[in-house]
This record gives sequence, C-alpha cells and structure tokens, in this order.
Amino acid sequence: MGIKTYRPITAGQRHKTGLTYEELSGHRPYKPLLEILPKTGGRDNRGRLTMRHRGGGNKTMYRIIDFRRDKIDVPGLVETVEYDPNRSAFISLIKYRDGDRRYILTPLEMKVGQTIVSSDKVVDILPGNATLLKNIPLGTIIHNIEIHKNRGGQMCRTAGSGAQILAKEGTFAQIRLPSSEIRKVHLDCRAVIGQVGNLDHQNVSVGKAGRSRWMGWRPHVRGTAMNPIDHPHGGGEGKAKGGRHPVSPTGIPTKGFKTRKNKRTQVFIVRRRSK
Repeated sequence: MGIKTYRPITAGQRHKTGLTYEELSGHRPYKPLLEILPKTGGRDNRGRLTMRHRGGGNKTMYRIIDFRRDKIDVPGLVETVEYDPNRSAFISLIKYRDGDRRYILTPLEMKVGQTIVSSDKVVDILPGNATLLKNIPLGTIIHNIEIHKNRGGQMCRTAGSGAQILAKEGTFAQIRLPSSEIRKVHLDCRAVIGQVGNLDHQNVSVGKAGRSRWMGWRPHVRGTAMNPIDHPHGGGEGKAKGGRHPVSPTGIPTKGFKTRKNKRTQVFIVRRRSK
C-alpha cells in the first residue's frame, strides 16, 4: 500500500498525507457484526474526566472482531478486506464452510479468496492461519497472541506489529515482542501466523488540527502554558520552564519513571524492553 500526498490548495493540505487503500475491497461492513459505539468524551461512569484530550469525532460503529479464533478445523474463505475506524489495522470478513461469518485482523499478504483455518494441530505456515504456540516453528512471525489460554489474543494487534518465537522451554515459549521485550507465554496459547498488515499507517502525516478532531482527539495543551491550579508546571512570570523534573498533571514523573506494579507476572518477563 502506498502513501498519497495532496496538492496544497489550502495550508492544511501542504503536509497532509493519507493511505491509498489499494488493499480494500470497497464493500460495506457486514451488519450482523456491527454494534453501536457510544462516545465517552474521556469520562467514566461517574462523569469524571479520566482521560484527557478526548471528545467529539465522527460517529463510528464497532466491528466485532474474532480475537479468540476458536472456529476449530473449519476452513474459512476471505471474502473482503475492510477499513475499521476503531483500530489502525485492516479487518477481513471470513466466511466459514458452515456459513458463519466473522471478522479477523488482516495479516500482511493475505488476499481475498484465500482459505484460512484455525486448529489445535499443525497448520500450514501461511498468513491468517491460527494454531497453538507449540505447533509453530521457531523464528516464525506471529500476531494476535493470547496471554491466557482461550481468552483471545491480546498482544501484537496494531498495524504492522508482529512478534517472533525465539525458544521453547518446558511449557513456555519465549517470544520477542515489537518493543524488544522477551516474554514467556504458555505453549497452549493460540497465535495467528504472519505480521499485521497496513504497514504504512505509521508514515501518515495528519497534516492539520481538524483531522485530529475528526478522530476524536481534542487539543493537547502544555503544562507550562497552564495555571498552577491546573498543572504542576503551571504559573510563573513570563515564559517559565516549570522549575522541576517533568511530571504528569497528577505529579507522576514522565521520563524514565517505572510505574509497573504487577509483581505477580514479573516471572514471565525474561528481558525488559530497552529504553
């Protein structure tokens, strides 16, 4: 897939780029797999702001994605490749032999008309096929990896991401994640073969503030531009530097400060990600 540029008829189009969407099939989404997705504006169930810089944006319908890939030993045909407004990756509509249809994440080099399968046994090492980690050879690139058996894939689901199986010891596989972290995952967990598609997503330049508003992002304001009541960096006469190490609005250091608290799962991390 390529990146397209725009003639600078307006100032906002001068640095704006977008995807050409050559891979997409041009079909409308499959209605039985759509759900209403209400806007939260960054508020929780009490109406309190828990995530800043969220609000507005175009209306979207949620596509129900099959992260579990639990349609065991039933071949499926790739019907469409579609855009999903809720994620950076593309999605594909799969029609299984028994008539059931499900959405999955679109791996790199998966085409319309291709047949895929999910199994607990050894499968062909082709993009889109899913199986247990114990059946996948070392060195294979995988995505949509389960952390807990039968819970569904939770790792490596964004556009262009993929992990690699480095070793298998006992009941665990050692997997190198895109962050360079090496983590142990149980061999009975499921993963999908291949790398997630839409590699050019990271090369797109938004180009103008309005396009961020379409995506539901409100303006990000620097802490030094605020008042002391709003941010620890706020206040001062003239253009102040903040007077302290960078912190979040709640006072937590933002550069190099470790916030991981879950010691229970510490044993599964073989090597932490590099800084």
